[in-house]
Amino acid sequence: GSGGFRKRKHDNFPHGQRREEKENVNPPSALMTSFKSFQMELDTRHDKYERLVKLSRDITIESKRTIFLLHRFTSAPNGEEILNESEVKLDAVRRKIKQVAQELIGEDMYQFHRAISPGLQEYVEAVSFQYFIKTRSLISVEEINKQLIFTAEDKEETTNMTSNSHDKQPHTWSLKVTPVDYLLGVADLTGELMRLCISSVGNGDIDTPFELSQFLRQIYDGFTFIGNTGPYEVSKKLYTLKQSLAKVENACYTLKVRGSEIPKHMLADVFSTKTELIDQEEGLP
Repeated sequence: GSGGFRKRKHDNFPHGQRREEKENVNPPSALMTSFKSFQMELDTRHDKYERLVKLSRDITIESKRTIFLLHRFTSAPNGEEILNESEVKLDAVRRKIKQVAQELIGEDMYQFHRAISPGLQEYVEAVSFQYFIKTRSLISVEEINKQLIFTAEDKEETTNMTSNSHDKQPHTWSLKVTPVDYLLGVADLTGELMRLCISSVGNGDIDTPFELSQFLRQIYDGFTFIGNTGPYEVSKKLYTLKQSLAKVENACYTLKVRGSEIPKHMLADVFSTKTELIDQEEGLP
């Protein structure tokens, strides 16, 4: 034609048809096949990571509820009922941890450690808090890991696990708390012990604050041995641990010096006022 653009011969075909013809001409190469397998593997790993994050969030919530329940131990008329109820709640938490252990079968736990670490730390805090109330001592990481060995309780669970996997899965699952998660959980425990001290003073308990002071001093001495050689998160929580120890020691000082001249029901008010002054001096919220 005169002055017009030349029409390409393949413009008469729809775009989708051209793509199908191109794919038929060039079959998938070995490189594309490899990338598709990589994509499926990454998608599977990301889905598992998200499931672990949700389980860790559930573990954190249930562990916090257990800690709130245990704080009622000092004021409850029957402490055994509180301990029994807390054991039921911790069993529910362990069932969640069992699901985490099943998700990690055949996997490297440290690849998913960031997803499950918050829940494990909160669980260590709850278990160690209950253990201290029972025995007035600190639970070991070996004792915690003994409680995290699970077995298939019924036949349906066993058949589902064996039929859904191409490998023979064991009927026993375990999840080990890492030393870092244990240390971080114990560091958080000191804050709960400080609150236990406050509630004990309010209930007129004179002996518990002095026991807590000695116990927290031992924990603080143990953390100072680690110092800056340990993980960053551990050294970061050392400051908070020191503040909890200072508040408990301040309570013991108030009880020792002014305990004889102030009625027991007023000691909690004096102690809480001094605690607020300490927080204001050191810039804590």
